[in-house]
Amino acid sequence: MNRNTWLIGVSLAALSASTAVWAADAAPVATAAAAEVAPEIVVYGHGETRQIQTITAKQIEQVAPGSSPLKVLATLPGVNFQSSDPFGSYEWSTRISVRGFNQNQLGFTLDGVPLGDMSYGNYNGLHISRAISSENIGKSDLAAGVGALGTASSSNLGGTVEFTSRDPSSTPGILGSATYGSYDTQHEFIRIDSGDIIGGGRGYLSFSNQSSQKWKGYGKQKQQQINSKFIQPIGNAKVTALFNYSDRAENDYQDLSLGLIKNFGYKLDNISHDWATATQIANVYQYNAPLIKYNKAHPNDPQKVLEPYPMGLTDANTSGTDPADAVYYNGSGLRKDAVGALKLDWDLTQDLSVHFTGYGHHDQGQGTWDTPYVPTPGGAPISIRTTEYDIARGGVIGAIDYNIAGHAIEAGFWYEDNDFNEGRRYYGLDASGTNRNNLEFQKNAFWTDWYGKFNTRTLEFHLQDTWKVTDALKVYAGFKSLNVDVKATQLPGTLAAGKIKSDENFLPQAGVNYALDGSNELFAGYAKNMRAFVGANTAGPFSASQAGFDAIKNKLKPEISQTVEAGYRYRSGAIQGSIAAYYVKFDNRLLTVSVGSAIVGAPNALENVGSVTSTGVELQGAWKFAQSWSLSGSYAYNDSTYDNDVYDGDHNLLAKTSGKTVVDAPKNIANVTLGFDDGSLFGNVTASYMSKRYFTYLNDESVPGRTLVDLSLGYRFHQDGWLKGVEIQGNVTNLFNEKYVSTIGSNGYGNSGDNQTLQAGSPTEGFITVKKQF
Repeated sequence: MNRNTWLIGVSLAALSASTAVWAADAAPVATAAAAEVAPEIVVYGHGETRQIQTITAKQIEQVAPGSSPLKVLATLPGVNFQSSDPFGSYEWSTRISVRGFNQNQLGFTLDGVPLGDMSYGNYNGLHISRAISSENIGKSDLAAGVGALGTASSSNLGGTVEFTSRDPSSTPGILGSATYGSYDTQHEFIRIDSGDIIGGGRGYLSFSNQSSQKWKGYGKQKQQQINSKFIQPIGNAKVTALFNYSDRAENDYQDLSLGLIKNFGYKLDNISHDWATATQIANVYQYNAPLIKYNKAHPNDPQKVLEPYPMGLTDANTSGTDPADAVYYNGSGLRKDAVGALKLDWDLTQDLSVHFTGYGHHDQGQGTWDTPYVPTPGGAPISIRTTEYDIARGGVIGAIDYNIAGHAIEAGFWYEDNDFNEGRRYYGLDASGTNRNNLEFQKNAFWTDWYGKFNTRTLEFHLQDTWKVTDALKVYAGFKSLNVDVKATQLPGTLAAGKIKSDENFLPQAGVNYALDGSNELFAGYAKNMRAFVGANTAGPFSASQAGFDAIKNKLKPEISQTVEAGYRYRSGAIQGSIAAYYVKFDNRLLTVSVGSAIVGAPNALENVGSVTSTGVELQGAWKFAQSWSLSGSYAYNDSTYDNDVYDGDHNLLAKTSGKTVVDAPKNIANVTLGFDDGSLFGNVTASYMSKRYFTYLNDESVPGRTLVDLSLGYRFHQDGWLKGVEIQGNVTNLFNEKYVSTIGSNGYGNSGDNQTLQAGSPTEGFITVKKQF
């Protein structure tokens, strides 16, 4: 559809919009209709001993349906969220970092069930966009720096994000919604709530379907989800059952470099509509490659003329990128997930309660790439290369809570047994390229590069005490122990096999909260955390050769962080706000380097390359300045720098990184939101700013800062008749059509120079949603 048509229809009154953020004790709005929609949208952690904010379902509802809840978290201070699609759900590009810690150094859970680090090739979990439909999320808690001790995570160096699903309604009902928008986006959602049934139980079942064309190039991104939840009270206990299923398939956007953007523009993409050009590129590469290799080895021999690439691709205008890599024929990400959990919450007495969760997760995944480097035997000059993932994991989480004499004591554990299989295979294409579909799982490979099986066993124990010393003073202290054992077996002659262990028996936390009065409070906290080694072929210590792994397995140390933070919170009437400062020391940083001199052919492997120091300040505030109007904003300054230069195993200097800024760690992030909600008309306008980000360790290449503006506007109908319960909402993303780089590091980071590791941000897009509550 025409994007500008949506702008005309949606933008007319959008400047009167916003997400409202105000305190729980804010003055109530005058009308009953408005009172129904006036709960807090962001909670600033009043009474907590650490920096924590909560995003409620209210704010998630105001972004375009199908959007990732991570996108909403980007309004909080210190959160760097990027994605090349407007929903924040395209997993190859989706990244979130907090206080300079990237996504695989954070911890994520849904209803307590661990989601792993939510990375693209996740070996021990799944992305939140697949774990649950956004319409079913009740709240999202971000703990920047000091995550809760009981969080089931082995990667939370820099904090945690805990998602909680909504509970079933005690009233029976049906919610249906339909969205249509730019690039033929369609999103349908239906949820059926049973209401209270005989015996007091209640549950819901939902189904969602989303599909859209890519905003550039050719291809589709689609997903179907089923979510269910049932709660059954039994005396003083409550049993909760969860089951969620997701089937996601998405064609990829091409990774770019600064040179490619300069010479071909942000819309350069894969050419899955042009098989003839794709095969020509592959044929040229396969003809030229041996000539280039020969001429480099024998520079005095007569050189044969190289074949020119189509599309005007040359070494010069691709700026260091091989012309064969500038565009590919196709690529995709495929994931099927099933997650289930059974929870028991039991109040044994008024002061003693126990909590147990048993869960399971199965994942089948493939990432495909139509590679011009490996021809199909007897077929096309292109083959489909896959990286294949299979997860089968199960675990138990338990805790006991006891309140006595002002002390809230908790002891708990987490155990998980995870089997993860990962393979690299090639599948043949015929001369026409039509015998396979990248949005379907591939079968019958003609070659396997490697295939590994990994068993990861995680055991975590924690003990904590929150002591209410006086009405004004609260003191918190505790510790956890984390033990992770990984065993890898491989196809002979491929990657590393063996065992490795991450073990830290004392990871302490402490905090204090002091209420100066009913409106003002001070808080401070400390935490030490460890990130366990990864059991996978595409990341972690097993991504090396056997020789590389054998050289590091007895000396490699897991990454460790220590965080100190302190702050002040204010909450009174229509105003709330907070300011916090932090200091973080991140030790044993892991990076893949040569374990010896390159000249003698030493293998590459993971090495500890020093530490990182981060300091920063975070401010946020909200003001409900009129009956239906609110203004909120946040600002964060972060300075994350490497403390050491990088050397190889023989202490040869590889990169002079000491004092350089950490990659993808912007120094300044700011957000401001103007909101309106009178119970019928509602909406928001949000502007977000981010300063430049480096994508090389030596800081010689960066992407500039950008400012984006998103709008939403909606209307709720309250009159009787068929319009009762109807809501119409319009959303516009990137209102001013800014051209910018969203994700950096999609293909990792280099020491220096341009690199094909950038994703272009999506242009202006508009969406209209109609909801009906029955």
